[in-house]
Amino acid sequence: MQAVTETRPTLGVKLACKALGLPRASWYRMQARTSRADLASETHSRPRKASPRALSSAEQQSVLDLVHEDRFVDMSVSQVFATTLDEGHYFCSRSTMYRIVSSQGEVRERRDQLRRPVYTRPELLASLPNQVWSWDITKIKGPKKWNYFHLYVIIDIFSRKVVGWMIARRESAKLAQRLIAATIAKEGVAPGQLTVHADRGSSMTSKDVAFLLADLGVTKTHSRPHVSNDNPFSESQFKTMKYRPDFPERFGSIEDARAFCVAFFDWYNNHHRHSGIAWMTPADVHHGRAHDVREKRADTLDRAYREHPERFVRSPPKPPELPTAVWINPPLAMSSASTH
Repeated sequence: MQAVTETRPTLGVKLACKALGLPRASWYRMQARTSRADLASETHSRPRKASPRALSSAEQQSVLDLVHEDRFVDMSVSQVFATTLDEGHYFCSRSTMYRIVSSQGEVRERRDQLRRPVYTRPELLASLPNQVWSWDITKIKGPKKWNYFHLYVIIDIFSRKVVGWMIARRESAKLAQRLIAATIAKEGVAPGQLTVHADRGSSMTSKDVAFLLADLGVTKTHSRPHVSNDNPFSESQFKTMKYRPDFPERFGSIEDARAFCVAFFDWYNNHHRHSGIAWMTPADVHHGRAHDVREKRADTLDRAYREHPERFVRSPPKPPELPTAVWINPPLAMSSASTH
């Protein structure tokens, strides 16, 4: 008696995908991916036959020994190849030499290079005026093309007051030394009280300025190279000045520039209300008048609340709190904690 083999109808791809709710394109894509993976696995599983033209292990080691010679340690692979060829020796092609050196992870820059020093991130704290000053020099355009005047500015980072400034025809460490000394005397700064921060310009890092600060008992710090955030208060003050509507494209003379700065710094110190110091003027914060001004503002807001409490839905209005600490680069742990 013959066995009867039961045959079931084969379901096509179209009907199967329809039953599963799967697009046919997705099914074909998965099939192609599986086929490629199987092919790659099969290819990798086969042992690769060594080329009869390949260098032996001993010959490859001789190439490595060659590039490690003292006279070649600062040369590129191409330089080594050309030099040995001129000497009448041929070890292998340039591309093969490169491949051998690359297999050892030695294709980076082979020359001894200048190692830049690691600069410390400045972290400066001011909790009172005349604890940390920041100073910088900026160029302002003179009457002719390529003609500039140099504006030196010293700013107190706690109060934002410009405590000293000067305009000169050139940048000079001697002039900077004179300005810093005069400003320290004017502010009555005691030895050991002040830190002066600046970037790494030639005047800022000069020996004249360094010796002066050391003699006066003033600590000096510098920004890291090419890091503008290390000197933000000076940068911000220069931007405020140069974006003023009345800041001219060029100054007709150095006297014009000085006259402009007299008016500007009077406005900046005595009338400009700064967002970073609770909308106080720098002079009020610097000279200890900020608390009285805040109390007066609080009285005005209290009166407004009593007259119209319905206009203040959430809570009675209060003036902003005065800052108690100002940082240049707060510690990283403090910065990360404040963001969470």
